Amino acid sequence: MGLQPFLEDVHIIREQRNSSRGPNRDQRTNRRIRAREVRVVGSDGSQLGVMTIEAALEKARSESLDLVEVSPMAKPPVCKIMDYGKFKYEEKKKASDAKRTQVVIQLKEVKLRPKTEEHDYEFKVRNTRRFIEEGNKAKVVIQFRGREITHKELGSAILDDVIKDLKDVAVAEQLPRMEGRQMYMILAPTPKVAQKAREQARQAAAAARKSPPPGAGKKPQAPGAPGADAASTAPVDADGGGDNDADDTDEAPDAAPATT
Repeated sequence: MGLQPFLEDVHIIREQRNSSRGPNRDQRTNRRIRAREVRVVGSDGSQLGVMTIEAALEKARSESLDLVEVSPMAKPPVCKIMDYGKFKYEEKKKASDAKRTQVVIQLKEVKLRPKTEEHDYEFKVRNTRRFIEEGNKAKVVIQFRGREITHKELGSAILDDVIKDLKDVAVAEQLPRMEGRQMYMILAPTPKVAQKAREQARQAAAAARKSPPPGAGKKPQAPGAPGADAASTAPVDADGGGDNDADDTDEAPDAAPATT
C-alpha cells in the first residue's frame, strides 16, 4: 500500500517529461498505448466516446487503420483512428515546405576606411542596400591603420552617414563600437523590408513547386522524322568541323588586355 502511490507519482512524472520533449517524439500507437481507457476520435473526426483500449484497437483494426494517442495528458487520453504512415508523411512534407519558404538570414561584412573615396563609399552603400532588401543583415566595419586610430571621430561620422543613407530600409541593430583597431555596427532590415523578403521567398518556393521538371513537355521524335538525325548526318571533316570552314577564318581578333 505504501509503494503504490509512489509508483503512480513516478509514472505521472515520466509522462510529463516525455510530453515536454516537444512534438518531434513519435506518438504512441496501437499496442504501445498504456492507458486502459481512452477517448476515441473516429477517422472522420467524429467523437466515439470513452471505451476500453481493446475496443478502440478493434475499432481501428476493423477500418484497417491505426490507433494513435494524440493527447496523452488528457484524462482519459485522447486517441484518434488514422493512417499513421500517411500522417507522418504529411507532417514531414509540411516541415519541408516550411523550411523551403523560410528566409535564411546571412551577415555580410562591408569594410570601409576613414579615407574611403566618395565613389567607393556610394558603391558599397548600394551593395549593402541590395543585400538588406533581400532580408539579410550587414556588418559595416571601419578599419583604422597606423595613426588613423587617433581619429575615431572620422569612423563614427562615416557610420552615421551609412545609417542616414539606409534609414529607409535598415535600422541599427547594434550601435557603433570599437573592437581592437576596428569600429563596427550591425544593420538589420526594417520590419517592412523583412516582411517583403519573406513574401518573395514564399512566392519563389510556390513557383518552384508549380514549375514542371526540365524536358517534361518534350516528346521524343520518331527515327524518320525531319531533323531527328540532322546532327548525325551532317558531313564532318578530319578536324572535327562541319562544312562552314569559312566561318572559322572570320573570327574576330583577340581583344587587347584591359588596363587598370
